[in-house]
Amino acid sequence: MGASQQHIEAFLEMLGVERGAASNTVEAYRRDLEKFSAHLAAHGTELTGASARDVADWLEARSAEGIGAASRARGLSAVRQLYRFLVAEGHTDADPTHGQAGPRKGRTLPKTLSVAEVDRLITAAAERAATAADGEPIEHIRALRLHCLVEMLYATGMRVSELVSLPRTVLAGDARILTIKGKGGRERLVPLNASAQAALNRYIAAISGEGRVSSRWLFPSKSAQGHLTRQRFGQDLKALAEAAGLDGERVSPHVLRHAFASHLLDRGADLRAVQMLLGHADISTTEIYTHVLEERLRKLVHDHHPLAKKD
Repeated sequence: MGASQQHIEAFLEMLGVERGAASNTVEAYRRDLEKFSAHLAAHGTELTGASARDVADWLEARSAEGIGAASRARGLSAVRQLYRFLVAEGHTDADPTHGQAGPRKGRTLPKTLSVAEVDRLITAAAERAATAADGEPIEHIRALRLHCLVEMLYATGMRVSELVSLPRTVLAGDARILTIKGKGGRERLVPLNASAQAALNRYIAAISGEGRVSSRWLFPSKSAQGHLTRQRFGQDLKALAEAAGLDGERVSPHVLRHAFASHLLDRGADLRAVQMLLGHADISTTEIYTHVLEERLRKLVHDHHPLAKKD
């Protein structure tokens, strides 16, 4: 392992152990940093010998490859944090990212669903679970699981990674409140509405009847992790969306999280409260949902105001 790779590994270890970064975050940083290191190596430079020009050249090369502004900005952030670590550890005296301006990112509004569309999705999940009751037990459990997942995701706004990896111990205590461990190991409380509680109870009763209570996970599976994967849930959700007459490409677990936040704010919820429910460390992340509402209001006026100019 070369010196540059050793520096990257040390930084990533710090990121995961000391800062509690999620594994997905660590892997995203790894990809960006290894690409940067490879760029330097192709020009005969090590990490500790890079200049501001090297960083700028890498960003320009990524732009020429068609890499979007958001991805380039994320890559620069990873490189910047790496150099702060290297300077702090005494591996280099200079930070080549100092003063380096990142690419401008346009604010991308999150995709979401209307209340009616979410209702159709939940109704389709409930009907599938009811229909499957007369079939094979395993298919009935899968249908109950999907209904439970959809209800819980829309009721709580959890990240999909948080939802599928819930331990069974989350059921201890008040059934109306779940304690979620989110990014960086931060815990937060999220409420469950009556509909989500009922779907969860039906699912738990079904897997208990099948003798599947030995797993530590709430949604066990035969995956390497031992619980349902995000990918499998995403696939099941898209299939459910199409069965409900929705465009499967518009529906994902993350879109349901967006719908949760947007619908709360649309009905007057406090932005700080929504931030806490979503588990955002910075309220600026939550503020994107206010732009969704602004765009919706702009379109409403454009489409319905008697003096609005029509295209």
